[in-house]
Amino acid sequence: MTGRTPLPLLFLDVDGPLIPFGGTLREYPAPQYPTPAAGAAANPLLARLDPALGPRLAALPCELVWATTWMDDANTDVAPRVGLPDLPVLDPPELSEAQQREDEYRGLHWKTRALVGRAGGRPFAWVDDEITAADRAWVSAHHRGAALLHRVDPRSGLTGADFAALDDWLRGPGAPAG
Repeated sequence: MTGRTPLPLLFLDVDGPLIPFGGTLREYPAPQYPTPAAGAAANPLLARLDPALGPRLAALPCELVWATTWMDDANTDVAPRVGLPDLPVLDPPELSEAQQREDEYRGLHWKTRALVGRAGGRPFAWVDDEITAADRAWVSAHHRGAALLHRVDPRSGLTGADFAALDDWLRGPGAPAG
């Protein structure tokens, strides 16, 4: 019996990467897309979701996981608007108050410990607009597999260049062996 090596994980944030914030610069206007009538007024930021993102994400050779403060709402409010199925959701880590204070002092994102734990040594990519040097150092010291921490410009969200970088990594260092 031969076991298949699981695909790399791709931990995906919503605010910034999927919902761009735009900016004051002319080249970063906040995009607007038609939203479905049902629940369209629930959150005006949902109009910034590009429906083309879902098929592009689904085409990447990885297992997608939400890593967002939207938590389960990403499956009800975001996934249908971009054409993704329900995805697993990264749960916040259960930390003591002392650990929380230490992580905040060090500038470690709340997701960092949780995604390394969830990956369990599997290769993973993390797409977020809040990745810092502290997160990179912590992952490097605590994750035994390959990892790509890919910071996205929150003004523009995921771009073609971001998808190219993710695809190259997922088919290269992040690719399962064999």
